[in-house]
Amino acid sequence: MERMTKFLAWLSAGILLLILVLMVQDIFVNSLRHFDFSFLSQDPLSGGRKGGIFPIIISTLLILGVCMIVIVPMGLGTALFLSEYSDEHPKVVHIVRKALEILSGVPSIVFGLFGNALFCVFLGFGFSIWSGGLTLAIMSMPLFIRTVEEGIRTIPKNYRLVPLSLGLGRTTTIRSIIIPYALPFVIVGGVLSIGRSLAETAALIFTSGYVDRMPESLSDSGRALSIHIYDLTMNVPGGDTNAYKTAMVLIVLIFITNGLFTIVLKTWYKKRIIL
Repeated sequence: MERMTKFLAWLSAGILLLILVLMVQDIFVNSLRHFDFSFLSQDPLSGGRKGGIFPIIISTLLILGVCMIVIVPMGLGTALFLSEYSDEHPKVVHIVRKALEILSGVPSIVFGLFGNALFCVFLGFGFSIWSGGLTLAIMSMPLFIRTVEEGIRTIPKNYRLVPLSLGLGRTTTIRSIIIPYALPFVIVGGVLSIGRSLAETAALIFTSGYVDRMPESLSDSGRALSIHIYDLTMNVPGGDTNAYKTAMVLIVLIFITNGLFTIVLKTWYKKRIIL
């Protein structure tokens, strides 16, 4: 029985790895034969059939920037409330948890429609970087909060009791002890949120828009990489080649993001061990 369980575990992991390898191989094989680095620095031409994706990359980074600026303080604050004040406000915590569970199951296109109604129409942002980033923040918030909260709950109880026994207040303890200790989990939550946001299409179609020119400000419309891939594949005849190349850039960007955060985490852990 133990051997069978081990075999099934390895088989499942192998199948998942094989799917990833085949997907990445297909994208890279169809991209590298036509790829040159000018693709990263040129503007789209002829509806995206020719030229590059420089404005698309900038728009994507701006949307992610708005998303993370909103999600980190709000998500961290909510995670701290759920983990540190759950005993004092059980009813409120229960309601917040249920709300997060519901939000995590809502389809992304519903977030797009909501973001369009709230940010584009009601608040008057229109199709813009602001609207896209704020919508992604709302959509990714449950994943970020859950990741950070679970990390905070792994902090030993002594880390909370010792400062209190020395006369430090709860606010000081949270600011000086809990938040620094929870930093790796904030980074992990940020990586997961960025990964989901980079791959998002439906929510951005209704909020950030389709415009493929360089945005002059956060109030301008901007096309994300995922939308560019969708548009080239579905709406632009002859756009498959550039769609593949854009997909390769998106995957590389995800790999780079995960790699950089991994390096930061390892460096942080080494410094903490030395100290």
